[in-house]
Amino acid sequence: MKGRLVGLLGCAVLLAVAGACSRQKEEPKPAPQPATAASTPQPTPTKVKLALNWVPEPEFGGFYAARETGAFTRHGFDLELMGGGAGVPVMQMVVSGQVEFGIAGADELLTARIRGMDVLPLFAVYQTSPQAIMAHVSRGAKGIADVLKSGTVALESGLPYAAFLKKKYGFDKVKVMPYDGGVARFVVDKDFAQQCFITSEPIAAKRQGAQPTVFLVADEGFNPYGTVVFTRRQVWKEQPERVKSFVEAVREGWRAYLDTPGPANAVMGKLNTTMDAETFAAAAEAQKPLIETEETKARGLGTMSRERWEHLGQQLVELGVIEKAPPVDEYLLPEFMGAATAPH
Repeated sequence: MKGRLVGLLGCAVLLAVAGACSRQKEEPKPAPQPATAASTPQPTPTKVKLALNWVPEPEFGGFYAARETGAFTRHGFDLELMGGGAGVPVMQMVVSGQVEFGIAGADELLTARIRGMDVLPLFAVYQTSPQAIMAHVSRGAKGIADVLKSGTVALESGLPYAAFLKKKYGFDKVKVMPYDGGVARFVVDKDFAQQCFITSEPIAAKRQGAQPTVFLVADEGFNPYGTVVFTRRQVWKEQPERVKSFVEAVREGWRAYLDTPGPANAVMGKLNTTMDAETFAAAAEAQKPLIETEETKARGLGTMSRERWEHLGQQLVELGVIEKAPPVDEYLLPEFMGAATAPH
């Protein structure tokens, strides 16, 4: 599963994981055109870095769309998107000042805060976590509870979502084995189930002839925000207006990507050749309802609520992931809680 989920969100598009885990390099940007005599001098864009926690794929489509459509430039940024992979220490990169912004799961951010890292969530792409369990349609399972009654399930048992399922249903009736990052065994073994992202492994399995049925862990009651943009408090204290402008550029990019994913998919496809255009398109379509919800329609893409963060903290304590939940008001800023609670 994705190494990025050293906090929850593990398993992303892994159709051919073998070569996908190294840091991806961005293509060189075209040189800026010289200004004409009639042009109005523009302020020099601020150079910033955003570290992704996995390779370029639809999960990050809005960030690429923001760059390609000029949203970052319009908001005064010269953005470097840094593709990630298994083991890339995004949290440490942000905390140490190597990059200004990073991507992590909500549970990872809370764990980091307990460890003394003063990080702040700014924008939550996934309102519904894409973490899921998939099984073969032929098994007739109606939910995760049925999947865990027999057969074999592959998952990363050390992750919070797995601890949640074990506490809720128990693993005494199913054989649990480590997840290997692919779908090869799933395709040939009808009694085999596995963890997945709804936007990746099911698509891969279908393309290989299998008929998976997918059950979201969020529907069971564990639903942390996913693909969360975050920064360290020092950046916010020193440049609050720039941080807010960065978030606005991100929001514009995600709106553009949800409406027209093709251009950004084409760019990401050149950086991540393990996915073809059809898979990029299918994943982009599959994730739409997880990103744009009734709440985001009312409050804006990326919105976050105090109640969701507080509930997640309580769950992580109950699961033994952390000893004490950090106070929400220490890290969740009103500026990033959506139109319904924050002035614009």
